[in-house]
Amino acid sequence: MFRALYTLLITLVSPFFLYSLLKKHADKPHIGKRWKEYFGFCAPVTHKQADEIIWLHTVSVGEVLGASDFVRTLKKRYPNKTVVLTTTTTTGAQQAEKLGDLVEHRFMPLDFPWAIKRFIRTITPSQLLIMETELWPNTLAVTHQQGIPISIINARLSERSAQRYQKLASLGRFLARHIHHIYCLHQDDAQRFAQLGFSHDQLSVTGSLKFDISISPEDKAAGSSLRNTIGQQRQVWIAASTHQGEDEIVLNAHQYLLEKYPDALLVLVPRHPERFQSVFELVKQMKLRAVRRTQATEIGHDIQVYLADTMGEMKQLLAACDICFMGGSLIGDKVGGHNLLEPAALGLPTITGPSYFNFTDITNQLLAAQATVVCDSSDAISQQLITLFNEPEKIAEQGAQAQQVVNRNRGSINNTLAGLFPHEES
Repeated sequence: MFRALYTLLITLVSPFFLYSLLKKHADKPHIGKRWKEYFGFCAPVTHKQADEIIWLHTVSVGEVLGASDFVRTLKKRYPNKTVVLTTTTTTGAQQAEKLGDLVEHRFMPLDFPWAIKRFIRTITPSQLLIMETELWPNTLAVTHQQGIPISIINARLSERSAQRYQKLASLGRFLARHIHHIYCLHQDDAQRFAQLGFSHDQLSVTGSLKFDISISPEDKAAGSSLRNTIGQQRQVWIAASTHQGEDEIVLNAHQYLLEKYPDALLVLVPRHPERFQSVFELVKQMKLRAVRRTQATEIGHDIQVYLADTMGEMKQLLAACDICFMGGSLIGDKVGGHNLLEPAALGLPTITGPSYFNFTDITNQLLAAQATVVCDSSDAISQQLITLFNEPEKIAEQGAQAQQVVNRNRGSINNTLAGLFPHEES
C-alpha cells in the first residue's frame, strides 16, 4: 500500500520535477536528446567484457566530487570493474565527464518501477552503491527484487532526519529490508540507523570518503596560475557555495574589509549556476567593481569581486585564496552548511556561519583545532578577515591545523572497499 500511494504521488508531481530538470538556463548545461534517460531509455554499457558492472548513484556536483577519489581508487585496484555513474542533474553530469574513462555516465531514471526495471535490464549491474542517503523507495524495491545488493556509502543520518523517519516506523522497516549494508560516517549515524530497524550486521562505520580528498597537481598549478593573475600581494578571500540571502552579507563584509585593505579581492562562488547572473547584478548594484570568470582575461587591482561562474573548479579557486568563508551556513535551518574539507585540505583557515548541522563533526573538529571560526554577521566576518590579514602567521598556523585534522581522519576509501569486496585481493 505504501509504495502504491507513493507511486501515485510521484506520478502527480513528476511533471513539475521534470520541468525543473529540463528547463533551460543560460548558466546550466542542457540535457538535450538524453532526456529519455529519465525514463530508463539509455545506452547499454560499452565495456561488456568487464567482470562486474557497479552502478554508483550520485545526485549532483557535490556528490560526484565526493565520490571521485573513491572511483579513482576503485578503478586502480579493480580495473576490470566497470562503474556506471548516474546523476540526477545536468551539472552533475558535467562534473562526471571530468572522470573520463573511469566511468560511464547515465542520467538516473525517475523513481517509476517500470523505468528502473528498464534501466537495470539495459545496464545489468551486479550491485548498486548509493552515495550518502539518496533513498528512493521504488529504486530500492525494484533493485532488491532483481537480486542486486544495495549499499549506502558515506552515509550520514542527522538527528532531525532520524526523528522524521521514526514517525513512520514502516518506512524504517522498509529500508532495512531492502538495503544490504550501510557504510556510515560516524558511530552516531550507525546508532540512528539501528534505531530505524537496521541490524548491527548491516552497519559499518568507515568514516567520511571526503576526508580522503586529494588535491591534484593540476588543481594546485591552476590555482597558482590564477593567483599570479590576481596578484600575489593582495588580500584574497573566497566565499564558497553561497545561497540566496547570503551574498548580500558576504558583499557587505567585503565592503568593510576594503576600508582597511583597499586592494582586497573577494572570489564569490554562488552554489547554483542559475544564480550567476542575478548575483553579478547584485554586485554591481552594491557599487563594487566586478568581473566574471568566464569573461575575464585580466584581473586588475581595480577589480574588487571576481565572480566564479563555472562549475567543478572549486579546488582551483580555493588554491588561489588565503581564507575561505563557507556558504549555506547563514540562512537559518534551510541548508545546514557545506563541507569545509576542501579548504582544510588545501591549508586554508575557514569561516562558517552558525548553521552547519549537516557537517557537525568536521566543523567541530576544526573548531577544536582552532582552524575555523563561527561568524553570524557581515561585521563578524569582516572583523575575522581583518584579524587574519593583520597577522599572516595566523593564516599559516590555522591552515596547518586544518590540514592536520584532515590527515588524522583519512582511510575511509580503504575501509569502504574492504567491506564491499572482502574476498578480492587488493
